[in-house]
Amino acid sequence: MIEKVLSSGAEAVIYKIGNFVTKSRVPKNYRIKELDDKIRKSRTKSEAKILKKAKEVVLTPTVLSIDENKKEIKMDFIEGKKLSESLNEFNLKEQKVISKKIGEGVGKLHREGIIHGDLTTSNLIYLDKKIYFIDFGLSYLNGKYEDKAVDLHLLRQALEAKHFTYWKELFEEVKRGYLEIDKIEGEKVLERLKAVERRGRYKH
Repeated sequence: MIEKVLSSGAEAVIYKIGNFVTKSRVPKNYRIKELDDKIRKSRTKSEAKILKKAKEVVLTPTVLSIDENKKEIKMDFIEGKKLSESLNEFNLKEQKVISKKIGEGVGKLHREGIIHGDLTTSNLIYLDKKIYFIDFGLSYLNGKYEDKAVDLHLLRQALEAKHFTYWKELFEEVKRGYLEIDKIEGEKVLERLKAVERRGRYKH
């Protein structure tokens, strides 16, 4: 069966064989081998654990197996298109509906204390009018408002960079969907988001 590399980054190589995807963590030559093995093994286990937890509240790939020695996670392949490539193809009304769904999904993850860590439209797949969250390689568990706000800030930056025509309207929908999951906690996160954005402006 033909193996196809879907992406190759500093942290991992993701390749597809048939209807399955394998994520293999890349060795870091600048680290002592024993330490590198330990770190990659730990991160592989952590990602698989969070993926399984996330799947209870949002749509994600299903973890089929973990090979700790190879530092690999085998998952099912989601056929849809990444929103980084497809969101702009929809009209504004549809983009707003999709953005609200994204906000609801992020709200559900945050309610469980899951910080995605790389929340961009490249890690969101749209299939049959549903949003799938992928690539939890930088994810971790944390209930702090600051971390949740930074997660949303990353998403805001992704919308501004890749979907700049309507990014403000789309992010408003993200926030609207986010607040629908837990209004009281969500408002605290959005208040913290304002502080995060102010810090970002001061750096430029």
